Amino acid sequence: METLVNRIRVLAEEKQGSLAVAFKKQSLTYGELYRVSCSMARVLLKEGVKKGDRVSFSAVSKPEMVVTYLALQLIGAVSVYLDKNSTAANMYDIYVESDSVILLTDKPMKDYAEKVNLRSLRVLYGEAEEASKAGNNDTEASKTGVKDTETPKAENEDAELLGSGNEEVLSTDRDADEISEILFTTGTTGKPKGVMLSYKSVYNILSNTIEGIGIREGDTLLLPLPLNHSFALRVLRAILYKGATLILQNGFTFAKEVENNITTFGCNTLASVPASYEVMRSQMQDEFTRVLGGLRYIEFGAGALSPRQRKELKELLPGVQIYNTWGSSESGGAVFCDVTSVTDDPKRIGTLGKPLAGKIEVRALDNAGNEIETDEAHPGRMSIKGDMIMAGYWKNEELSKETLKDGWLLTSDMIYMDEDGYVYMLGRADDIINVGGEKVSPLEVEAAAGGYKGISDCACIGAEDPDGVLGQIPVLFSVVNSGYNEQELIKYLSERLEKYKLPRRYVILETMPRNRMQKLDRRALRDIWENQDSLDLINPVMQAILSRRSIRRFTDKEIPKNILDMILKAGIHAPSGHNMQSWRFTVLTKEDDILKLKSATIESAETAGVVVYGFENPKAMILVSNDDRNPDGCQDSSCAAENMLLAAESYGLGAVWLNPLMTMRNVEPVKSVLDSFGIPANHTVWSAISLGYASHEGAKLQKKESVIKYI
Repeated sequence: METLVNRIRVLAEEKQGSLAVAFKKQSLTYGELYRVSCSMARVLLKEGVKKGDRVSFSAVSKPEMVVTYLALQLIGAVSVYLDKNSTAANMYDIYVESDSVILLTDKPMKDYAEKVNLRSLRVLYGEAEEASKAGNNDTEASKTGVKDTETPKAENEDAELLGSGNEEVLSTDRDADEISEILFTTGTTGKPKGVMLSYKSVYNILSNTIEGIGIREGDTLLLPLPLNHSFALRVLRAILYKGATLILQNGFTFAKEVENNITTFGCNTLASVPASYEVMRSQMQDEFTRVLGGLRYIEFGAGALSPRQRKELKELLPGVQIYNTWGSSESGGAVFCDVTSVTDDPKRIGTLGKPLAGKIEVRALDNAGNEIETDEAHPGRMSIKGDMIMAGYWKNEELSKETLKDGWLLTSDMIYMDEDGYVYMLGRADDIINVGGEKVSPLEVEAAAGGYKGISDCACIGAEDPDGVLGQIPVLFSVVNSGYNEQELIKYLSERLEKYKLPRRYVILETMPRNRMQKLDRRALRDIWENQDSLDLINPVMQAILSRRSIRRFTDKEIPKNILDMILKAGIHAPSGHNMQSWRFTVLTKEDDILKLKSATIESAETAGVVVYGFENPKAMILVSNDDRNPDGCQDSSCAAENMLLAAESYGLGAVWLNPLMTMRNVEPVKSVLDSFGIPANHTVWSAISLGYASHEGAKLQKKESVIKYI
């Protein structure tokens, strides 16, 4: 059976000096990757690992994870991936559940040290690296000690362990039905299950990905995803099997790191999840197109891009091929969608895509398990067939028999298909909402609501009808922005959805609950709904606070004078130390004055070395200054600025807080411009607020709840 590690052996000869994998300053060529993997296999054999043993290890986004995975394939042991950010308790649970013989991690495990066979992954990898350098100066892959299925030639202290008479043999060849790895699911749909993948499954998953996405040998892919997840793993395998280059990154928390890696390593492809698209948009803002516009493709997995996201991506990245792949731990990537080709078709913009022709079959079943013809009103349960499907669930024969029938994998997803074979998802069977006997897909409601200008993220669940009439009602949870108005949203949805599909309750959240792969956690939403006390606390003031976003580009619509006056009134009603009220609010409404200040700010910033984030076409600017003799001037001005920003939000205006002027009061030409506005020389401009009606959706920035500490 062809294996990934055998392919790496071949590439170590053909592309020995080509970069295989890198993380920051750590890197391995294909020749080095194979040699270190062989050394790591020897290290693990010394630790007592044998063929068929389960080995739990932290799936860190570093070369040692890849090396450990390949080393276990050489031994014939089974990889059990652990989330590198998992708690010690969860790691221990999976270690026990999988019957692992060893746990490789550098996470503190002091409470479990006596219960597990614990080793440092970093230390063992270091030993393997050193052994590889010491014993493999020859660049030919055949000199690494492993060739095809031969017993490795033992050297020095390895002689006894790896002698030809020992049954523990390193090999690049495996039987198709041997178990290669166990993936414990993320558990958003219930208790995590151990998905067993055979070598046949693994090979076909990577092969399907190469074909479905069109991966090329010359690609350099940036992978900022957790490597214990099936999406990241199939991409990792496919890239390495193709002989391309893999660049690892620890998540999307900082979009600047994405830009740095693309620039440093020349990445031309990217793997992402839909929620991370929002993170990159919010942090990169106007730089999004510049940073990502040169990529060949982006593959999105672990969730469907919304119709809004698909349209935005095509508009923002016109030269980039966008793919959205449906898959699962049990199947790998199975349904591939070329987003670029369906975005302009209103009937197909929400499709999952098509199964890979000739390799994967998809059909829809009724409750009795019979294949049926489907349409949107008559969906069926999704069933998949192909050589990539799992071997079964670890230690759960009953569930395996329920899920695998006659070579078909039965899922809990409800789908329908059109006449051309495109697949459409309505949601998981237990997520479908039963409204008085009518079936409502939460995905359809989310797709409609996601197109509303005032919503940046949303999710729909079914909840018990409080009146006891309909059985269930749709409830829409939304993360909103400055354009949000509930009555406008209701009208918007009523023009796009049948009456019975309309949400009966609307809930505003600060953030949407998601798991480590940024997949929506509907169970968490149900918990929120069942504990409604906190929902009732979202009054208009809190709504304005939670929905406010920074807006830097504005329409030509003028701000009514009475609204501008009310915003300023909010400013003068802010608290000030000792009630000094020594602030001054200078209001600019003339375009020439605004442009003069903008030009001066940019010029002075270059002189002063100050970073300036721009703004376009505001209809008003408010400069909040304070007397330098007031020791509370900065704090007072900040309170006033926040009041005005929230007031603007409440009136449906966009605004942005700009603060470069506070360090440039006496820097020309800013000084002369501020003097011309009559701002006293002893006043520091602590805040500048640009105001107008938003021409774009504000970016939702992540907030750190961890800063709250109760004593």
